[in-house]
Amino acid sequence: MSQSPRIVVLDGITTVVPGEAGGPTWAPLEAIGPVTVHDRTPPAAVPARVRGAEVVVLNKTFLDAGALAGEAFDACGLIALLSTGTNAVDLDAARGRGITVCNAPAYSTDSVAQHVFALVLGFANRVREHADAVEAGRWSGGADFTFSVAPLTELAGRTLGVVGFGDIGRRVAEIGHAFGMDLLVHSRTRRDAAVPVRWVGRDALFAGADVVSLHCPLTPETAGMVDAAQLGRMKPGALLVNTGRGGLVDETDLAAALRAGGIGGAALDVLTEEPPPADHPLIGCPRCVVTPHIAWATGAARSRLVGLVAGNVQAYLDGEPRNVVS
Repeated sequence: MSQSPRIVVLDGITTVVPGEAGGPTWAPLEAIGPVTVHDRTPPAAVPARVRGAEVVVLNKTFLDAGALAGEAFDACGLIALLSTGTNAVDLDAARGRGITVCNAPAYSTDSVAQHVFALVLGFANRVREHADAVEAGRWSGGADFTFSVAPLTELAGRTLGVVGFGDIGRRVAEIGHAFGMDLLVHSRTRRDAAVPVRWVGRDALFAGADVVSLHCPLTPETAGMVDAAQLGRMKPGALLVNTGRGGLVDETDLAAALRAGGIGGAALDVLTEEPPPADHPLIGCPRCVVTPHIAWATGAARSRLVGLVAGNVQAYLDGEPRNVVS
């Protein structure tokens, strides 16, 4: 591969937003070689767009075995992911073609942890309900200096359950500790914790936590793990937060639990299908807040992401590839 490779970005619109004041740019990649950026790439357009490219950069454009088998990838030596997750690329197929695949770990840790607590605090302090009531004139027409439309919850002394204890899970635990919460953790791999935690089984975590926050990867073992049985173990007033992967949750079971009053609420930044259909069972569901997969997307995180991906490309060119997943 040349030291000034042709680089193609297949779906750049969610990482670098044209015209965004103070937002990230593609300059770190452009310093390495000529860059062609496509906002989005439908499957049929992939061959024409990657043909002749030595480096292909993508986030959610799926490259399955069929796509990678074509002659369009003959020049490609590196697929650089604009994500930590790797499910957009058939890693076995890439390996079979001799294409290196690198991901982008840990760029969004602070941003995602911040979003977790934006969701938690939104429920604990009923922010949306009170703001809506003020706009509707309840405060202006009231007799007292204050009013409440729903009980508020103090986090201190409550129990936070963290499922998955990688970088984000650990940061969420640290913030929960700062709020005075007790911590339950379940994870496939035990890692050192900077704050006191209690390691428990998954069932015990769901049964004991006032807030359950999901941070594990989506695998065949974890797909749909939050089902009717697991939701049935949760406390009646407990909150489920998912900023991990939509597929961790059986969304039909969750909607049923919310409508039946089985749990206190759900706050989700990810869904199984994105964008979701208009009739998705959780959109408009009672006691459910859904944000459009934005936890990762602060300007600071996206700037780190572009720099990290550029570093991955340069490391590959230097013969010392890093963050290799295939």
